[in-house]
Amino acid sequence: MTTPRTIRKVFKSKPTIEGAGVYLKRAFGFSQVPLLDPFLLLDDFRSNNPADYLKGFPWHPHRGIDTITYMLEGNVEHGDSMGNRGVITAGAVQWMTAGSGIIHQEMPFGNERGGMGGFQLWANLPASQKMSHPRYRDITAAQIPKLQLENGVEIHIICGNIGPTNGPVNDIAIDPLYLDITVPPGISYTHHLNKGYTAFAYIISGKGLFCHQDKPFSYETDEVSYFDMESDPFLDNETLVLFNDGDTITVSTEDHPIRFLLISGKPLNEPIAWHGPIVMNTQAELARAFEEYQNGTFLQQSI
Repeated sequence: MTTPRTIRKVFKSKPTIEGAGVYLKRAFGFSQVPLLDPFLLLDDFRSNNPADYLKGFPWHPHRGIDTITYMLEGNVEHGDSMGNRGVITAGAVQWMTAGSGIIHQEMPFGNERGGMGGFQLWANLPASQKMSHPRYRDITAAQIPKLQLENGVEIHIICGNIGPTNGPVNDIAIDPLYLDITVPPGISYTHHLNKGYTAFAYIISGKGLFCHQDKPFSYETDEVSYFDMESDPFLDNETLVLFNDGDTITVSTEDHPIRFLLISGKPLNEPIAWHGPIVMNTQAELARAFEEYQNGTFLQQSI
């Protein structure tokens, strides 16, 4: 017997500035830890104004995490301390395991219309892999399977599987699922998830009703949780829905389609020591990482 998931909390993304002055929306971050374990942060950097993003993210370090960049439009040019260079293009994914440490830069530039659209997700690494060798998985749009279901639902599989169809990213400790799902108007779609895994949806267009919950629910905003007595149960763009445990989630549409990212992963249930781009398990490990960055010994692996 399956157990349908229900909504635990709803978050509205908030404007923030990162890098050298990039204006973006943060769906969740430091203040929500450990609520979304093993995930740490989700940033939404969609914009049609080049001034919002062209300053980019100059050279900076990472240790102890995976960073997952998924592009909808525009491009991000990247380079790193291991000599890697490349461009993440529309529809592509870069799954970077920082491991023991990497120093890199990410410089976005828009398409011919100046449009830029994408998301960066941070996933935690277990203590046993914090000091592993850095590595990349650069996935082109053509490598991401796209399923078209009979009811018109369209699913891009970045990571995980639907039946026999597997996404191109595998061998990740948290056993993640990362899907880009579009549900047309007038459809109810149910998706199976691993019980015991953290799961959330982030809406990127349209409107939908999740988990058949047409009653008001708890919002979290500005680090304060409250119960909204007048909330519209049909949730829309830039809204994140965190689910309680169970085997399935259902999303229903009426007059409008909905497109959302569906993400899940196995919680690590480990202590977190986090400052800026580095996430470790203890304050001592965190202090050591920044000390190494300052004295030039941060890069633990040979190029």
